Amino acid sequence: MSAIYLDYAATTPVDPGVIEAMLPYFRDTFGNPSSIHSFGQQARSAVENAREKVASFLGAKPAEIIFTSGGTESNNFAIKGVAWANRKKGNHIVTSAIEHHAVMEPCHFLEREGFEVTFLPVDSRGFVDPQDVAKAITGRTVLVSIMHANNEIGTLQPVTDIGMIARERGVCFHTDAVQTFGHMPFTVGDLNVDLLSLSAHKLYGPKGVGALFVRQGTRLEPHMHGGEQEGKRRASTHNVPGIVGLAKAVELAEKAMAEEDIRIMALRNRLIRGIFDKIDRVRLNGHPEKRLANNVNVSMEYCEGEAMILSLDLMGIACSTGSACSSTSVEPSHVLRAIGLSVEETRGSLRFSLGRYTQEQEIDKVLEVLPRIVKRLRAMSPAYRSSAAVKGTGG
Repeated sequence: MSAIYLDYAATTPVDPGVIEAMLPYFRDTFGNPSSIHSFGQQARSAVENAREKVASFLGAKPAEIIFTSGGTESNNFAIKGVAWANRKKGNHIVTSAIEHHAVMEPCHFLEREGFEVTFLPVDSRGFVDPQDVAKAITGRTVLVSIMHANNEIGTLQPVTDIGMIARERGVCFHTDAVQTFGHMPFTVGDLNVDLLSLSAHKLYGPKGVGALFVRQGTRLEPHMHGGEQEGKRRASTHNVPGIVGLAKAVELAEKAMAEEDIRIMALRNRLIRGIFDKIDRVRLNGHPEKRLANNVNVSMEYCEGEAMILSLDLMGIACSTGSACSSTSVEPSHVLRAIGLSVEETRGSLRFSLGRYTQEQEIDKVLEVLPRIVKRLRAMSPAYRSSAAVKGTGG
């Protein structure tokens, strides 16, 4: 069996159909969309067609879509842009304790600029309580930012309810939908959002391109200055091949999403059941049902996550301990700490994320290999041997 990739939440392989759609824009239709000659106008036509495709998929207007370099820029643009544009109104932002670093860090940056940020707690399954959002909003609140689904534990947030609360209070509402865009059916109207971030490379599209939905009438200060691209909202020469690739990835997702979701969820459930059947002292992190169809996050007692990942990798199986953006950090996951896990429990966590090319035999291979790895690592743990001895005596 070839190598098994189960880290789709970190990034996805580019779909062959996406590559095919992009290729002409590297060489044949290579013009700058800001140029008025025919080369430029052909490229501009491709960009605007892509904008219409993304907007239609989201139930938005084409003018409400701003192309960016990816999810991180979209989040930074939304958070800083709204904060700066509404500084005279207030200086307060509401977010959650389990947001992606691409939301957390812009918020910390704004704190250093004099903004106040409320980081709401979550429950043991990773839920943000909409009533906590309502209580946190003050007369100085200019933005609420709550992710659609958590990238580590997969919990889906009640963004529709939160968006309604924000709208009733006259506060902008942003959601990071990087993990859900193209994987779940929704529109910006369904979610009651004013701003929504998305990224192509989580959707079998290319890296380096994404978009930000900005509802018409939302005040947003540009964070990049230069040319007049994107309606003077985001300067920089358009990444035409990437934008075309994003649109093609959306087109393919639109056709395959429903069937893909059912198939992947069945594989996810097979993996969860198998892990709990074959391994003891294991915990499923996140909500058991209200979670991403492709997400399995588990904590194994008396095992180091990095040791498990390296052992799996030697067997040709790729997964992660959480967010790829913090994989080099020695700090415990802020998401797992926020749902109540101890430092030791966070360090024994694994995240498997499934995708379009995941096969049943690959799941079965993981279920064959992982219990042996856990058994071997626990055998080397004095704490586990002590715990097993105590358990064996009935004490």
